[in-house]
Amino acid sequence: MVNIEIDRLTNSIINAVTGDIFDTEVLVANLQDLKKIKKEWHFDWGKESKKGTVHKLVIEGNPNVVQGLLSLIDQKDHIYVSLVENAPYNIGTNKVYEGVAGNLFAFACKIAFEQGYEGYISFHAKTELAEHYTKSLGARRINAQLMYVDTAEAAILVNRYFKNFEI
Repeated sequence: MVNIEIDRLTNSIINAVTGDIFDTEVLVANLQDLKKIKKEWHFDWGKESKKGTVHKLVIEGNPNVVQGLLSLIDQKDHIYVSLVENAPYNIGTNKVYEGVAGNLFAFACKIAFEQGYEGYISFHAKTELAEHYTKSLGARRINAQLMYVDTAEAAILVNRYFKNFEI
C-alpha cells in the first residue's frame, strides 16, 4: 500500500530551507542499508526485500545517507510499486529535502521503460490519497485503491528526473 505524499515534482531533490538542488542516484539497497534504517522508518524493509527489489535514493556521491526507499516487483508486463517511503527527516513541515517521492516514482517508471513495459507502473494507494496521485503523478484508478501510470505520464516523470534517459 502506497501512503506517501508527493510534496513536489522537481528535477532532483531540493533542500527545503536553502533551495539548493542535489543530483541523486537510485541504487539497490543491500542488507547493511536495511539493517541501519530498521528503527527509524515506518515499514519493515527487511521483510519487504523478500517480496521485491528495494532501491534507495541517495544524493550523488553520498550512498550511505538514504533519502527514501522504494520496493519494486516485476509483474512481467508492468512494474508494481509495492512500497515507497521518505526518510523520516524528509517528512512533515521540517523536512530536509523535497522531491524524494516524485524521484522514486520516476525511477519506477524508468525501470518500466527499461523492461519494455512502456513505462507502466501500478500501485495500491490509500483511498484518501488516490486523488492526490491523480493530480501529482497523472495516475489513474483501476478501482478504489489500485492505480496505474501510463506511458504518457511515465514519460513526463522520467524526463523530469532522468535527463539523459532516452524513451
